Formats: sequence, C-alpha cells, structure tokens
Amino acid sequence: MSKGSQLEGYCMDLLAELAKKLGFKYKVHLVKDGAYGRQDESGNWNGMIGEVVRGEADLAMAPLTLTAAREKAVGMTKPYMQTGISILLRKDIVSEEAGFFDFLSPFSGETWFGILIAYFVTAVCICIVGRLSPCEWSQPETEPNRFTLLHSLWYAAGALSLQGAGPHPKAVSGRVISCTWWLFAVVLLACYFSSLSSSQGSDSAPLMIKGFEDLANQDVIEYGTLASSSTLAFFKNSNNPSYRRIYEHMERRKSFVSSMDEGVQKAKEGNYAFIGESVSLDLAVARHCELVRAHEVIGMRGYSIVTPLGSPMLKNLSVAILQLSEAGELTYLRTKWWASSCIPDSAKGSSLRAHSMKGIFLVLAIGLGIGVLLSLFELTSKSRSTAGEQKKSCCAVLTQELSQRLRMTNTKGAQETSDKNKA
Repeated sequence: MSKGSQLEGYCMDLLAELAKKLGFKYKVHLVKDGAYGRQDESGNWNGMIGEVVRGEADLAMAPLTLTAAREKAVGMTKPYMQTGISILLRKDIVSEEAGFFDFLSPFSGETWFGILIAYFVTAVCICIVGRLSPCEWSQPETEPNRFTLLHSLWYAAGALSLQGAGPHPKAVSGRVISCTWWLFAVVLLACYFSSLSSSQGSDSAPLMIKGFEDLANQDVIEYGTLASSSTLAFFKNSNNPSYRRIYEHMERRKSFVSSMDEGVQKAKEGNYAFIGESVSLDLAVARHCELVRAHEVIGMRGYSIVTPLGSPMLKNLSVAILQLSEAGELTYLRTKWWASSCIPDSAKGSSLRAHSMKGIFLVLAIGLGIGVLLSLFELTSKSRSTAGEQKKSCCAVLTQELSQRLRMTNTKGAQETSDKNKA
C-alpha cells in the first residue's frame, strides 16, 4: 500500500526482515503492467514473473501463488503464507441459515439462567409468604393453605405468560411480591419481543450463500474474479461440475475485473460477489466493514517469493522464511496487518446480557425482600395481638404459630402421600 512516496504492508515488512537476516540491500519498484504474471500462447510471461524472467528484477515480492507453470519458469521459495479461494460479498445481500433454537437468541445464556433463578426464587418467596402471613392462612388448624410450592410455581409461570393463575394473594406481602413479579414479566417480555423482531428484520435477506455450490446455483448475484489470475485458472482447469459452471458463467458474462481494488469496489456497490484469494479477501473485510467473506475456502495453496531460475538466493530465502515462521514473526506480521478496524454493531443481532437488564433484576430482588419482611411483620403483629389476648409472651405465641404452620404442612404432605399410595 502507498504511504506518501513510500510503500508499506505485510510484504514490505517481510522483505525488511529477510534483508536483515540475510544481509542484502534492495530497491523496490512497482511492476510496469500491474499484473502478477501469466504466460501467453507464445510462451512469454507478463507481470512480475515476466520481469524476473527477463532479468529486470532480482526478486518478485507479492501474493504470488505457487503454481506448476510458474515453477517451471522461475524459482519460488517455500510458502510464507497459506491461502485459498473464497467469496467476498456485502453483508446485506446474504443471510445465514436459521437454527432450531434461534428463538432463544434475543437473550444470552447467562440472562436465561438468571431468569430461571429469578422464577424459582420468586415461587419460593410466594410459598413462604403464604405460610407466614396470617392473612393468607388465618386458621392453620382448619383452613388449607392455597400457596403450596407447586401452586406458587404455577402462579409465577402464569404471570410470565400474562395469563395469571388464581387464586391470588390476599395479604399485602403477597401482593407486593406478585406486583413486582408482574412488572418483571412485562419488562422481560417487552425486551424479548423487541430484540426478536429487530433480529428477524436484520436477517431478511433474499439469498443464503455459504459457498461456491450456492453461488453456482443462483443467477441473482453477479460474480467474477481477477482476469489472468491463478484463481481463474483454477476454475478453468477444474473437473468439479459446480466450479466449471462458475467458470463458464464468468466467461460468458465477461464479469472479470482488472485489479483487486476493482473487485472489492464492485462488491461494496452490491449485487456482486468477488471471487479471490482468502487472505486478500480477509484484508478487505478488515478494512471495509460492510463486506463479509464466505466461510468456504477451496484450492489451498501458498504465497511464495519469486527469484530467477538457479538463483543462489532461493535456498537462503526459503531457510530464512522457515526461521521467521518458527520464531513467530510471520504470525505477528499477519496479526499486525490483518487487524480489523471495524467496530462491532452491538445494536443489531446481539443478545441481551444479564448486566444490561440488571435494573429489573434489582427491582425484583427488592420487591421479594420487602414482601418477605412484610409477611414477618404481619406474623409478628398477629402474634403480639394474640399474646395480649392470651396473656402469654410474644415469643411463645410466635413459636407456637410457626410450629403449628409447619406441623400442618407436614401433616398435609403426609396425607397427600398416603392418599396417593391408597389410590
């Protein structure tokens, strides 16, 4: 890439590292015809390969793929990077395949877990309040308690579905918990449906292109590749029916581009898929946030540095590339130049996490706490009133009330178990 009067990029950094390791000086010039190198019908090479063959350059440093035809004409080092062939498209003209559990996508996993915990804690609090509050169970000896744990779970589930499940609490403490849980349910459902509708709206694309098979089987999106490139030769020489159809379509429509920049620009404009080498496409995706590369990569091969046939530098360059790879320098350079400049769009297609809903969880926790405290206050007030009437201590009456409720609960549970066994 140009930076003023200088050049910068992965290849320039790699060339500098090789020069430092092998101790040579160099002068860089751009290839005159702007091509990588292709052999014509008369056997002559153009582009970078042609300049090396004619002795106009000692090295060719570029994303040059190692091919059999080039290996016959020039010397090529060990690959310094692996690449393949993939597809570059605009994000808004393709869609992903819908999954069976996409209806869970509005909330993250931790949010769903938090909702489940909140549901069970609320049901337990309703059950406890139903046991403690005198307004819910004023005569434990004769009056059955309506808010068992099973009914409390059913009552909380009914609120989540906005249907309700009676009977409803009569005590103030129970009503506080119920109102807080209803508020939680309303806010939760509003967030869920809002996020679900926005995610469905963002994925309303007409096509689903995951690879070359999908590309070959449609005629809505135009596609092409770099003219006179090894990518074009791959499709031309392939025996795969899908790849042959892709080549015949490009040849028939003459949908080739003259440069990588032109292919990226056409893909940015929309309704065009640019077929190129995955490494170059990844770089375009990192620079242009509206683009995306297909997951499928075919025809894996390597990028090599070109030298004249029989050059004494060929062996030394290959060894130096292997040394840089073993030292992690090539990985560092890849990370440096392929770092994405795009800021993720968190407003589209993102799951709501628990920390983004912490306010409503906090409100629910406060409501549950207030409800339980109110039930204890109601029980204490009733015990104090009873203690005054019976002229007993408040603690004795309170202990009697609690033991009475617990005994009735256990007796009722044992009776239900006995009835089931008899049945």
